Amino acid sequence: MTEQRYNKIKKVVLQRQKYLTVVLENVHDPHNVSAVLRSCDAVGIDKVYLIYNTNKFPKIGRVSSGSAKKWVELAKFKSVDECFAELRKEKYKIYSTHISETGKNKSLYDIDLTKRVAIVFGNEHAGVTDEVKVKSDSNLIIPMYGMIQSLNISVSVAVCLYEALRQREEKGMYKKSKYTKAEFKNKLDYYLNK
Repeated sequence: MTEQRYNKIKKVVLQRQKYLTVVLENVHDPHNVSAVLRSCDAVGIDKVYLIYNTNKFPKIGRVSSGSAKKWVELAKFKSVDECFAELRKEKYKIYSTHISETGKNKSLYDIDLTKRVAIVFGNEHAGVTDEVKVKSDSNLIIPMYGMIQSLNISVSVAVCLYEALRQREEKGMYKKSKYTKAEFKNKLDYYLNK
């Protein structure tokens, strides 16, 4: 391995955002999952949580994912409870993404995304399940002013993550790693052996 490659990998590991993550619930289109993983890698997310209990996790091609699945850890769960228990153990605030009928929607731009945040996105047709809506801490929406009140899931993820990136850059969170020394070494070793 060249020194340049080693330094790039080390820099990427240093900039990983340990306490920002995405949860996908039964997203079935492989192109959407691939695009989500590319956005996660680009923003510095090291781990994505997957809930697949009504759909199978799609087969993701190396080309379509841009090899992002190689750099982003995937944690698979068979239930919302199992996934959320893991997130709560790490003290994440969990946001679902849907337009609430009750009007209890928080704008993406009113949420502090520099905290421990997990954002749940549902599948392409049904969105997040009622179970996710009830068990999340809160709900967020991306403000929209057109006739159509939805975006493709991969676009929604990218919009949310780049707002998180903006907030985190403002606070200097990409300059100092949240990993312990042991975690950093393990993550670096893991990446170096890819």
